[in-house]
Amino acid sequence: MASQKYYVVWSGRKTGIFNSWEACKEQVHGVKGARYKSFKSLKEAEEAFAEGSAPKRESLPRTDSSYIKESISVDAACSGNPGKMEYRGVDTKTGEEIFHYGPVDDGTNNIGEFLAIVHALALLKKANQTTPIYSDSQTAISWVRNKRANTTLPKNKQTEHIWQVITRAETWLKNNSYSNQLLKWDTKQWGEIKADFGRK
Repeated sequence: MASQKYYVVWSGRKTGIFNSWEACKEQVHGVKGARYKSFKSLKEAEEAFAEGSAPKRESLPRTDSSYIKESISVDAACSGNPGKMEYRGVDTKTGEEIFHYGPVDDGTNNIGEFLAIVHALALLKKANQTTPIYSDSQTAISWVRNKRANTTLPKNKQTEHIWQVITRAETWLKNNSYSNQLLKWDTKQWGEIKADFGRK
């Protein structure tokens, strides 16, 4: 008798944990960019779903106690919400800054985190590199995966400049594919992300 398996769907018609392949298949079959994976125990499935990890992540040499040093780390800083926002990307291993944007008015922290990930993806795609990207924002990672910044920032004359940058990032995501892993930085285990602006 086959042992019970649990199926996590991160991206599909419905997301969640399903206890049969048939139920999982209904959510992912024919869905472009569907992300799903089977697990041997409900506990493993629950942990993976809560963490929001993509199935492809397992192929990377990562354990719970260490991060991938050959990677890019991104972070944003914002004073006010919305307020003056900036973001940057650094070499996780050396801390050397690779790119920096801002500060600009009327941004938010989540928008900055989202733009930073897309900036890193675009740079790496241009260089034909599949380097992993770390962010400490699960929200921004999910926005990138959904190819849309799900922000409540109003669209008006004052925020027009920031919306132009957001739209450009969303357009890039819709028109480009990438194989870089988007990984959640574990602040509890590893301390502040290497791109942190140190203003807390």
